[in-house]
Amino acid sequence: MREGRTQRTTKETEIEVWLDLDGTGNYDVETGIGFLDHMLEQLSRHSLMDLKVRAKGDLHIDFHHTTEDCGIAIGKAFSIALGDMKGIRRYASAHIPMDETLTRVSLDISNRPYLIWKVNFTRDKLGDMDTELFKEWFQAFAQGAGITLHVENLYGENNHHIVESSFKALARALRDAVEIDPRKADAVPSTKGVL
Repeated sequence: MREGRTQRTTKETEIEVWLDLDGTGNYDVETGIGFLDHMLEQLSRHSLMDLKVRAKGDLHIDFHHTTEDCGIAIGKAFSIALGDMKGIRRYASAHIPMDETLTRVSLDISNRPYLIWKVNFTRDKLGDMDTELFKEWFQAFAQGAGITLHVENLYGENNHHIVESSFKALARALRDAVEIDPRKADAVPSTKGVL
């Protein structure tokens, strides 16, 4: 079983994460931020990773610390679950439409964290959540997971659709990238022999 567990405790947040890369998309998410919960549920369902998140944060200040630290903790649990990374496909891309919106995610499970974020919003908030925090979550996840991650909204108008298609595209790309390649299941996908 490729499972990862992590805890992150700071003066600002307390977060516990468990995930199973080889799950069926079951989720149990409570961050205290409704819109973030919805996006993490999409991440789980469309990646087929089982995901459990419990987060308590300083939401009386704003949602920044909780959002960022959830990204870090989920990324670290993801990295732990990958283990030595033998046999994974490593690279993947996904184009996800949602009504008028189309978003592309390309990634490399490389142990070289990097984020390219080409997503713009026309609103400052979705519900109570600042739209600028979505970049913070993707940055934190890329760092924690050790992946190179490119997210680009190709077109769209509805801000909710833009965010949701970004999470769903990440989910589908992760699903493909962590899949074991039966032709090389015993080897790390790198000429260096390690990622």
